[in-house]
Amino acid sequence: MRLSPIYEQKLAKVKQEGIQAERRNVIENLLRVRFGFLDAELRVIIEPLLVLSPEEFTPLLLQLSRDELLNRFL
Repeated sequence: MRLSPIYEQKLAKVKQEGIQAERRNVIENLLRVRFGFLDAELRVIIEPLLVLSPEEFTPLLLQLSRDELLNRFL
């Protein structure tokens, strides 16, 4: 059975939104584990981190200091 193109588009959009939500959750959790909390400055760098792949953002979040992250993404 073939799905309609509109349904396929909506399904793809929902899937992409789910992936983005999961990435956001991973980034927020890594920041909390590293720094103990998410203040306003750390919340601002979440959006720029979301454009990176997990392979790119994970080492940055695990290795860079708070100041290095803020300097890089603000």
